[in-house]
Amino acid sequence: MCGIGGVFYADPNRPVEPEILVGMAAIQYHRGPDGFGYQVLPDRGVGFAHARLSVIDLDPERGRQPFVSADGQYLIAHNGEFYDYKRLRADLTSRGYRFHSKSDTELVIHLTDRLGLAGALPCLRGEFAFALYERQQDRLTLVRDRFGVKPLYWAKIDGGLVFGSEIKVLLAHPALQARFSSEGLYHQLMQTMVPGTTCFEGIHAVAPGQTVTVHRQDGELLIRTDTYWDLNFPLLHERDSHRSETDYIEEFRAHFVEAIQLRLEADVPVACYLSGGIDSCSILGVAAACQQSPIKAFTIGFDDSDYDETAIAREMATAVQADQDILAVDGHQLYDHFARTIWHTERSIYNTFTVAKMLMSQHVREAGYKVVITGEGSDELFAGYPQMRLDMILHGMADAPPAERAELEAWLAESNRLFKGNLLAENRLEDAALNEVVGFTPSSLQSWLSSAVHVPGLLSPHHRHRLDGYAPGQAIAAALDGEQLSDRHPLDKAQYVWIKTQFESQVLGWAGDRVDMANSLEARPAFLDHPLVEFAVTLPPAMRLRDRQDKYILRETMKPLLPETLYKRQKFAFMAPPSHTDSVKERAMRSLASTYLAKNRVQAAGLLDPGAVQAILDRHGDTATAVAERVQLDAVINHLLSVQILHSHFVANNVAQQAQADARRHGWSAHTPATAYP
Repeated sequence: MCGIGGVFYADPNRPVEPEILVGMAAIQYHRGPDGFGYQVLPDRGVGFAHARLSVIDLDPERGRQPFVSADGQYLIAHNGEFYDYKRLRADLTSRGYRFHSKSDTELVIHLTDRLGLAGALPCLRGEFAFALYERQQDRLTLVRDRFGVKPLYWAKIDGGLVFGSEIKVLLAHPALQARFSSEGLYHQLMQTMVPGTTCFEGIHAVAPGQTVTVHRQDGELLIRTDTYWDLNFPLLHERDSHRSETDYIEEFRAHFVEAIQLRLEADVPVACYLSGGIDSCSILGVAAACQQSPIKAFTIGFDDSDYDETAIAREMATAVQADQDILAVDGHQLYDHFARTIWHTERSIYNTFTVAKMLMSQHVREAGYKVVITGEGSDELFAGYPQMRLDMILHGMADAPPAERAELEAWLAESNRLFKGNLLAENRLEDAALNEVVGFTPSSLQSWLSSAVHVPGLLSPHHRHRLDGYAPGQAIAAALDGEQLSDRHPLDKAQYVWIKTQFESQVLGWAGDRVDMANSLEARPAFLDHPLVEFAVTLPPAMRLRDRQDKYILRETMKPLLPETLYKRQKFAFMAPPSHTDSVKERAMRSLASTYLAKNRVQAAGLLDPGAVQAILDRHGDTATAVAERVQLDAVINHLLSVQILHSHFVANNVAQQAQADARRHGWSAHTPATAYP
């Protein structure tokens, strides 16, 4: 895992400034503190930069990127991991291809040479984002993995294009200045992003499973986006109804074990994240069986028993003889490190578990680990979230008696009462645009769309005027692929929408890669091994949800490994206690608000309405305010803090100057020899 960046100029004779490339690497030092490299193709107006976290092939010179192929045809900078790379390398070697390093990155060069990039992509297994320049075609292609585990952004500048693993990498080029878009600001305050967008004007995210291809033509850049992979839930009439439960379980077991075995492959020690959930406990159980020595397991503990899961995690660790390390996080810490977390997330957050995850990644790194296996993806594949269960009850059980559906809905609401107003909307909402595309308004979007009606009143007059008539549900619906939603089961639709919206930007983004790599820690989500996923989408709804049991196939497959308490326990969302739950957190939040939400700071940024911000703070502090509303107000305040801090970090601050200062501080300079082909 690393960080990449680069430039592609419309004029091939325009010089690429090495100092800018070095700054692009240095501003993301946290992603790759083990070394850096850059490459310039002076006759092509192309330059790539790379900050390295050494996990595969630890040799500091042989594994240094960017790589240029021996014949000069390919230039590549890669972030991430390709699994099963040893088998692929052996196959290519037997075909006469010569490898100059043990790095998995070289696979792309040789696979592309043999099959073309379109033919190479299906062979790549793992989490990755890379940039590939092909000299003969004079073509730059940006590629992101199937789910978007690894981030990748791009933006047009005067006479060219910049790209990078993080937004700050793009801003390291002095030609690009950060500026909030009105629509981006709106979505920061309502949590749910429009896929492919950011909060900043003109800065785009490469979407999961897509490529962005850039050509030159008549002094201009032509940009094309293509999809190379999608979930492809079966059409209703294509579902196989003849397989037995045992067949499904055995096939899942084989995929799951293989996915974990592959993710234990590294030239450095590999640990596991362990919560009290069935996902991470299942991974730990299999990983412990694969290892000869006790596997290291890291757990976050909170100072609120309603949110703390350490007891169950401890029981699991003991059962498989793992070496468990528990990090206890106090409420005040969550706001003490809030601003630093936003520097890394580059977008708003609604709950401070993101901060807790960043503190955990720091703890794991200080313990000597660079790689952890994580449980992200299980809820997405097997309908673990309460919102998906609600959609199943409302839209996927048409043949069930109304009384049964009402009873299940009441049970779901009661068992998830802590998250009322957050994960589950307090009142049902219908959005016409989403109804048209999906067939209903997914519950995963309803709580955020409910809060969105309050957003215009929080905005400054300038942004409020520009957004007059803006419909966030319509914007999200327009970004979804209607063909992937047509003629699918309602549960498939609910999962697809979540995966294309909240999963990529939230679970994998600001709660995943961004806060793990903030401390140079590579996270490997085993459930997102794409052969496993391609099997999982074929599962009938009853193998995902059955009666009151979520993630049915995972529970039944892993039953022999799991403590009975965990096997019987339903999904519990991993969240930090909101600020209103005790006075310590409340004071910490208020202290941060006194700085970033002060009237003069709000007026200077020009994003928010100072009076409306104060009204939210007053309403939150009123003990007469209903609990469900205070839960929602907690999220709103976190969003308000986030956008003000984002402005401070990226708009008010000159990131390009900071990048050059970071390069000097780390001793990285343009005078350092650029990497050669390994």
